[in-house]
Amino acid sequence: MSVPPTAEPTLWELQRALSQLREDQRDGIAGLRDDLRGDIQAIAARLEQVVTKDVYMADQRLMAQRVEVVERDLAAERKAREDTEAKAIAGRRWLVGAFVAPLAVAAAQLWLMAKGAAS
Repeated sequence: MSVPPTAEPTLWELQRALSQLREDQRDGIAGLRDDLRGDIQAIAARLEQVVTKDVYMADQRLMAQRVEVVERDLAAERKAREDTEAKAIAGRRWLVGAFVAPLAVAAAQLWLMAKGAAS
């Protein structure tokens, strides 16, 4: 069985098919190039937001120092408040002692005078 001569493509049809194939490849490569550019731009945008390890560690050290200072200040404030409360309690005790002791002495003298006068 032989193939009829009209079944084979002509040179013009082959040229047209080859041109179409080249155009399709060119369009495909251009699309891939555009996609690649977009991906690279996205990666570049993300890399701009990335912090280096050295910067991150320096920031963490600074934060730890700030926390230490706040803790130290808080402990000093707590100590000062406890000292103030202790002084206030001591002052109240002294004030009570300053008023109660003379009253007790006066009451004792009155009692002794009353006992001495009765004898």
